[in-house]
Amino acid sequence: MSVAKVIELNAASKTSMEDAVKVGLKKCAETVKGIQGAWVNEIKVVTDGGGNVTEWRVNLKITFLVQ
Repeated sequence: MSVAKVIELNAASKTSMEDAVKVGLKKCAETVKGIQGAWVNEIKVVTDGGGNVTEWRVNLKITFLVQ
């Protein structure tokens, strides 16, 4: 029998939403083992005065197996 846990974290990237997700997962994997997947819970963008996207932000719910 396996037990899973879900944690929530925020990550950001100046490049793309996909990169923000990758940044968050990579940082999480430094201390959390057994990551099984993630949900992108929220997406937010930061813009400049001209309406251009300057930063992508995501809220992730990450699932991992409890050892």
